Amino acid sequence: MKVKFCGAAREVTGSSHLITLDNGFKILLDCGLYQGGDDDGRAGTGNPITGFNEKWLFDPKEIDCLVLSHAHIDHTGRVPKLVADGFRGKIYATHATRDLCALMLLDSAKIQESDAEYNNRKFRQEGEPEKKPLYTVEDVQQVMRQFVSYNYEQWFHISPDVRVLYRDAGHILGSASVTLEIQEGGKTTRFGFTGDIGRPNRPILGDPLPMPELDYLICESTYGDREHESAPTEVSHFVEIIRYTCEQKKGKVIIPAFSVGRTQEIVYMLDKLQSAGELPKVPVYVDSPLSVNATEVFINHPECFDSELHRYMAEDENPFGFNSLFYIRDVHASKELNNTKKPCIIISASGMMNAGRIRHHLFNNIENQRNTILIVGYCSPNTPGGQLRAGAKSLYLMGKNLQVLADVEIMDSFSAHGDRGEMLAMIENQKSSVKKIWLTHGTLDRQEKWRNYLMEHGFENIGIPSLGEEEQL
Repeated sequence: MKVKFCGAAREVTGSSHLITLDNGFKILLDCGLYQGGDDDGRAGTGNPITGFNEKWLFDPKEIDCLVLSHAHIDHTGRVPKLVADGFRGKIYATHATRDLCALMLLDSAKIQESDAEYNNRKFRQEGEPEKKPLYTVEDVQQVMRQFVSYNYEQWFHISPDVRVLYRDAGHILGSASVTLEIQEGGKTTRFGFTGDIGRPNRPILGDPLPMPELDYLICESTYGDREHESAPTEVSHFVEIIRYTCEQKKGKVIIPAFSVGRTQEIVYMLDKLQSAGELPKVPVYVDSPLSVNATEVFINHPECFDSELHRYMAEDENPFGFNSLFYIRDVHASKELNNTKKPCIIISASGMMNAGRIRHHLFNNIENQRNTILIVGYCSPNTPGGQLRAGAKSLYLMGKNLQVLADVEIMDSFSAHGDRGEMLAMIENQKSSVKKIWLTHGTLDRQEKWRNYLMEHGFENIGIPSLGEEEQL
């Protein structure tokens, strides 16, 4: 058996790992899009992983099946290209992941088509050859025909010699760790992939669960160097930011948030605060069509909810809606939010602020001292969000250099990724069984600190693979 690291190697995006069995059967774990750079991994632009999204470290036609951990685009965003380039195998996922992919991949395809149309207008003016989009809406239609979905805690076969178990990873709706049980050469090997590890005691979702004891493990590293803010402090800090901005400064709280997971968690928290009478009487706007659609998918998958949310729903049947909350689909209504001078809360995608409607809200609000930009998750360094996290005093956005006069607040406690202690708690049961761990989905500096932390807690033989690295087991 061989494992090859085809994405998210010393990077926090583009997850993809290839397992090749001795009989030639090839299993791809995730197939993510590189996101977050100035050029998002496109060829010919000087990106550190130039052309990642356009090229493969394997032949798509030779892949027998694809096993997805969850629906985030950095884990699924190249699946339509995989299919367009010849992959015809089954795509395995949890039920909720399949439903979210139907929305998110379609949204991604529309972005690819729109970007290609915009760039080709410039190419035509400059007399350069036009380029096709990375994939199209039609490619996504074919992708959805190849999905096969399963629930948590249900072993299923992907070949006569390999069966798979999905177990709740607590990261986003439908997210799962992946355990492969492989019969090969007269022995059984268990190979695990954490996917992205969520956080215990977070709203909406169940806690991440330990995986069965494994022989080999690919483990994420996103926050392998730190601990997050505790939940009780988080809520009071959140309310404090809203009250200071909306009541004292009479300004807007702008929250860049990923459409799936982060947005629903914030809305649920605001719903509970409103029910408890602790939320200032200001309108709350969710300004993202994808967020609106994703929230409807959440409501349809109560099997992923934790017991706290089930109890709350006995009193409030809609935990993602209250009287002063408004979901915005229409572009005109979105633009009108920039004209209002009244205090409000605006939740908009994307979380890294490098695409979507949030860019317009930043452009129109970042130079106003009354406003607050509340960052609630990881942002790649080269994105507008990453620059604001690093303390930038100015931001080049939509062709203009803007002064950062609004307050910038950071709350990593909202992150859907577990911190190092929470990740350790999920994999600690592997200490006596695992022969090797590979760290992926993290920047090298954080991976090195995460490796040291694991070694301090009794783990051995921990690798940090580079892109394209292959290892015979």
